[in-house]
Amino acid sequence: MPIRTDTGQRRPLCRERVLLAALTLADRDGLGALTMRRLGQELGVEAMSLYKHVAHKNDVLDGIAELVLSEFELPTEDVDWREGMRRRAVSARAALARHPCWTVLLSRSRPGPAMLRNLDSVIGSLCRGGFSLDLAARAFSLLDSYIYGFAAQEVSLPFNTPGELIELTGSIMEQFRPEDYPHLARLGSDVILRPGYDHSAQFTYGLELILDGLERARNATD
Repeated sequence: MPIRTDTGQRRPLCRERVLLAALTLADRDGLGALTMRRLGQELGVEAMSLYKHVAHKNDVLDGIAELVLSEFELPTEDVDWREGMRRRAVSARAALARHPCWTVLLSRSRPGPAMLRNLDSVIGSLCRGGFSLDLAARAFSLLDSYIYGFAAQEVSLPFNTPGELIELTGSIMEQFRPEDYPHLARLGSDVILRPGYDHSAQFTYGLELILDGLERARNATD
């Protein structure tokens, strides 16, 4: 159905509306479901109407990548490099969790303003924090590998809540004898099934280890 205003008039299309609808569609049904025809149906218009606002499907993919990246908190000059990297990493992970179609970020060859700001602000923050340009580039690569890798792992995990994790762990442990896999048995009973265990805390732990390592690498070059 066409989206209409409170007065019953059809809301006019614009690039922002088209891209937001594309992001919603891709998050809900997957990137494979995103076609110009499906996008037109989502907006209640013929597919040809979309070409007044986007050039082609790749333009749409570039646009939704920009929307996801715009949700990253970028480091600013009023925070030190470590806090800036921490905030960006935490916000990036949250944004990727909100948008299952985030893998589109990895395949774009035409960076837009959001992607360029992301690159520039991270390198700038690291360089202000005493990193050489070469070490800043390495740090950026390491941090993004961790962020995107963790996000990919989370998407593939067969649970979404702590309760589901406990249920899954119990089910797995029922399938083997503790004496056959003693270390796994201890991991399940003493860590995962322990009250208060939070899988998401693993992200923060790993991030702090990386930041510690980067700080040591920076200090070694002083």
